[in-house]
Amino acid sequence: MTLRWVSAGLGLLVFGLLILGVVTTSAQQTPPQPQAAAKPANIDRNGVLMLIRSTLLALDHANKTGNYTVLRDLGAPGFQVNTAAKLAEIFAKQRGDKLDISGVVVIDPQLSLLPQIEPNGLLHMAGFFPSVPSQVNFELLFAPVEGQWRVIGVSLSVGQSSPVAPPAPEVPPGKAVVSQKQAAPPKPSVPSK
Repeated sequence: MTLRWVSAGLGLLVFGLLILGVVTTSAQQTPPQPQAAAKPANIDRNGVLMLIRSTLLALDHANKTGNYTVLRDLGAPGFQVNTAAKLAEIFAKQRGDKLDISGVVVIDPQLSLLPQIEPNGLLHMAGFFPSVPSQVNFELLFAPVEGQWRVIGVSLSVGQSSPVAPPAPEVPPGKAVVSQKQAAPPKPSVPSK
């Protein structure tokens, strides 16, 4: 399972560290500052689906062709600081594994983080596509650019689609597995007229 996070800007780096739960301390004792909370995004289901699918399909096409210029150009200015060559380097493993995520076109994503506006103004959402045998997990960040949401951060991983039961215990030779069946309850009789 690989996790790729592509973004740019110091503010996003700090945001990424907050997501990962990294805690820093300083030598000075300062009172904690209240953190602004994220708020739900005012975006409908179709808008969410378009953002998720178009972003992941652009990544899929880039991985299949080895050409990351369109993915780069679709991004917000902070994303565009990555050159196409840098994006190719970042996603080299997925490209080498011939990861095919085109199924995102027909499978509805399940959101684990509903779209929300972070205190820094970015639209943030996360979820997965429940496919078999592997599911595609994603986390996306979008920045507002000229009235449109444009990608500024992409995190993608592939994992198991569902929990897997442990293997059945082996039965030692010479021991039979016995199951007990209960007798079927008697059928009620129908009174005759």
